[in-house]
Amino acid sequence: MLHKILIANRGEVAVRLVRAAQDLGAATVAVYSRDDAGAAHTQLADVAVPLAATGPAAYLDIAALIAVAQAQGCDAVHPGYGFLSERADFAQACADAGLVFVGPTPDQLAALGDKARARALAAELAIPLLPGPAAATLAQLQAFFAAQRAADPQCGLMLKAVAGGGGRGMRVVTDPAALPEAFARCSAEALAAFGVGDVYAERLLA
Repeated sequence: MLHKILIANRGEVAVRLVRAAQDLGAATVAVYSRDDAGAAHTQLADVAVPLAATGPAAYLDIAALIAVAQAQGCDAVHPGYGFLSERADFAQACADAGLVFVGPTPDQLAALGDKARARALAAELAIPLLPGPAAATLAQLQAFFAAQRAADPQCGLMLKAVAGGGGRGMRVVTDPAALPEAFARCSAEALAAFGVGDVYAERLLA
């Protein structure tokens, strides 16, 4: 039985997690960036602790989140979705601090949280995959897209964040001329949301 849970997230997912934990009889600790002061999840939780940073970066600071959990006497951390929820290093940091990470194990996240590694594992297991390059620098994506378009001029690409989840860090590209801007935006969004800006791509399934 978990007694006190740090909710390492914000917004509606944090609200739902606070309510679910309270329904189970567990106390909750919310965290919030300076610009999230007064947000709904901070009002509903038993305790709300400010973080030093502003914006999404506050919820990506592993050391700060672990420090709050320990200071508040939490026995578990729930990451919600997005932010650090698919980061193996966060799950490992929780384990190292004696905190239960409510989610997959660090090994599972290392294998599957990184979508490029997940694709490689699927390929090893002969699981069918959409075509996509093994690596994803802009130049490599441009070369892959050109090869795909040579075979099928109507095909498109789906750009995805390697560390992504919840639909963030994704872009559909149907025009090769639009690829550089889409790549830059996808990478920037992924970096802001997950702390990792790496991007990969698959042929668009349409």
